[in-house]
Amino acid sequence: MKKFSADIIYPIAHDPIPEGVVVTDDKGQILEVSAKGSHDSASVDYQPGAIIPGFINTHCHLELSHMKGKVDTGTGLLPFLQQVVQFRDIPQDEILAAIESGNEEMFANGIVAVGDISNKLDTAQTKNNAQIQYYTFVEMFDFLQDDNAQDTFYGYSEVFAGQSDVNGNKKSKVPHAPYTVSQELFRLIEAANPDGATVSIHNQETAHEDQFFQYKKGGFIDFYRSFGFNIDTFQPSGKTSIHYALANMNPKNRVLFVHNTMTTVDDILAAKAWGNQVFWATCPNANLYIENRLPNYKNWLDTDAKLTIGTDSLTSNWQLSILEEMKTISRLQSYVPFQTLLEWATLNGAEALGYEKSLGSIEVGKKPGLVRLMNLSGQGKLQAQTRAIRVV
Repeated sequence: MKKFSADIIYPIAHDPIPEGVVVTDDKGQILEVSAKGSHDSASVDYQPGAIIPGFINTHCHLELSHMKGKVDTGTGLLPFLQQVVQFRDIPQDEILAAIESGNEEMFANGIVAVGDISNKLDTAQTKNNAQIQYYTFVEMFDFLQDDNAQDTFYGYSEVFAGQSDVNGNKKSKVPHAPYTVSQELFRLIEAANPDGATVSIHNQETAHEDQFFQYKKGGFIDFYRSFGFNIDTFQPSGKTSIHYALANMNPKNRVLFVHNTMTTVDDILAAKAWGNQVFWATCPNANLYIENRLPNYKNWLDTDAKLTIGTDSLTSNWQLSILEEMKTISRLQSYVPFQTLLEWATLNGAEALGYEKSLGSIEVGKKPGLVRLMNLSGQGKLQAQTRAIRVV
C-alpha cells in the first residue's frame, strides 16, 4: 500500500481536495481518497504541487514519429499533406526506433492511454509491450472514389488483424476525413464496427474543407487533381463537411471528431442532435504547426460539448505531451478554466476511448495512473515552468 499527498488533489469526478491523500495498492489501483488529517504524516509521500489522474491522448499518429522536424510549419493543411507523402524510403529500423521513442516519451509525460491512428503495422509490436493502453484506429481513405472502396477496405485487413488488442488495447476501423472517404467506404467501415466502438475522423481542419462541401470550391479541387483523382461527379451540398460525415456514420458508436479548427456552434449542435456519444479532440500545437490558428474553444464551452486533447504526431508537433497542449490553450485562450482543461485532458478522453471504468479520474477501484504537476502558479494555474512527473 502506498500513500501520496500534495497541496491539492484533483480527482476530476469530484471536487478538489486540499492536502488530500490518495492511497493505492502496489499496482496503482486506488484504494482510498481522503483528507490528510486521517493519516499519519510519516506514512504519506508528500510533495508540493497537485496530483491528477494520468493524461489521455485522444489523437496521435505514433507511426509517423520518424518525421519529427521534416515538414515545414505554417504552410496550411493541403501543402502539409503534400509534403508528408513525399517522404518515402525511410529505413525501417529508423521508423521502429522512433516509434519506440515516441511511446517512451508519452509514458514519461504521464500519458496512460492513446487514441492512435495507424495505416501500417509498424506500431503493433510496441503497443503489445507498452505500459500505455492504446486504442488503435486503422484509418482508411479512397479519395471519394466509390469504385475503389472495396479494394481499399479489404486492403487494410492485414493491418487491422495485426494491430494490438491485448493488455487492455482496443482497435476499430475508421474513416480518415470527410474529404477522403466515399459513401461506399463509409458503409463498409460502419458495418465492420460493433455498436459502442469508438470511431475517429479528422474534421474541419481547414477552411478549404467546408468550401469544398458547400460550394465545390477552394484548394481541394487542385489537391485531388494533383493526385490524379476525378471528382467530376461530386455534388456540393451547401452544408459544411461535418454533415456529410454525420450522414454516413453510426450514432450508436462513440464518434471522435479531430482538430475541428473551423467548427462552429451550429456544427456542434448538429452533431449533438445526431448522437449522444459525440466527442471532440483538439490538438492545439498541431493546429498552430500546420495552420497557425486554433479552434474557438468558447464554442464547446457554450454548448457543453465534450472536448478532449490530443498531440497529433511528431510530424506536426514539437513533442508528445498533453501538458504542453494544455499550456498552449491556457496561454492563447486563457478564459478556459484550469479545472476544465484537466477534465478535457483526463476523464473526457477516457470516456471517448471507452476507458472510463478504469482511467480518467481518481476514484476507488480505478487504476488511472497518478501524475504530479509541479510549479503551478500561486492561483493553481498552469505556467511555463509547470511540469508533469509520473507518480504511479
